[in-house]
Amino acid sequence: MPHMKNRQIRLASRPTGMPTPENFEFTDCEMPVPREGEVLIRTLYISVDPYLRGRMREGRSYIPPFAVGQVIVSGAVGEVLESRSPAFQTGDAVVGGLLPWQLYSVASAGMIQKVNPELAPITTALGILGMPGLTAYFGLMDIGRPQKGETVVVSGAAGAVGTAVCQIARLKGCRVIGIAGGAEKTRYLKEELSLDATIDYKTATGQKSVTELREELSAVCPNGVSVYFDNVGGEISDAVMMLISQGARVVICGLISLYNLDKPDIGPRIQPYLLVNSALMQGFIITRYANRFGEGLQQLSEWLTEGKLKYAETIVEGFENVPQAFIGLFKGENLGKQIVKVA
Repeated sequence: MPHMKNRQIRLASRPTGMPTPENFEFTDCEMPVPREGEVLIRTLYISVDPYLRGRMREGRSYIPPFAVGQVIVSGAVGEVLESRSPAFQTGDAVVGGLLPWQLYSVASAGMIQKVNPELAPITTALGILGMPGLTAYFGLMDIGRPQKGETVVVSGAAGAVGTAVCQIARLKGCRVIGIAGGAEKTRYLKEELSLDATIDYKTATGQKSVTELREELSAVCPNGVSVYFDNVGGEISDAVMMLISQGARVVICGLISLYNLDKPDIGPRIQPYLLVNSALMQGFIITRYANRFGEGLQQLSEWLTEGKLKYAETIVEGFENVPQAFIGLFKGENLGKQIVKVA
């Protein structure tokens, strides 16, 4: 194999508030050599995800934090350049959930899965046919349990998980209301994904108040909210919680509005809304469904092949732009899945 240069991105320092490029460090590193049972992978696409922000602070996440100086890992799709495992051949496209932010890496066969490029573009293994799609599927179906005719409200509706939740809820015969920021995103939800209504939480100068959001939601949810799929937390969720209906299910998937806060957010007390409506609120982490991923992927693939699911991707070009693409998540720069094309 010709001599190739390898680069990686490490956590240079822990962000306070919004991450900045200075929190990341690019370093040159050795070309890894696969041992028995391992494969050498050339990284093609890197997934940047909001949950990584939790791993950049000490001790406040469900996954151990990154150490300062550690190479950051996330979902990635790559091509096998050399295989020392019978499960993979040179040229295979593979996906792994914990691959390092580097140009070339080595992974054990158990850490990666093959991607079928004939089923859909390989980037979908990081989006609709990957962790975001599975998160949407199990969160909505298992916890949200949508019934035909119910009203489902989705916050962060134009993100990778949100767009999938909206469509699955529609497939289940629900009225779907999507909350997103900006005209482009709300237009996509309405025109491309055929949502029943959308709410733009942004104003020309900032964000609508809880009262404004509640009034807009009341107008489009005359019978209240049966299922709330929450990707953002914060004031948007405060507004939705005031409108939940009898027996509502609230699915806590993500809290992107809070990830960059240095102090805990103090919001309203939600227990009265849960109490008087006999409602349920449950958080979940997708890895708990690991033994059912096959079932979820089969259903998602089926819907995708039948043309019942669409997906949006925001693809940023260049390994050097990985930190910028990650920071962009918190500024709402992405429609659908935020991915970096490395090679």
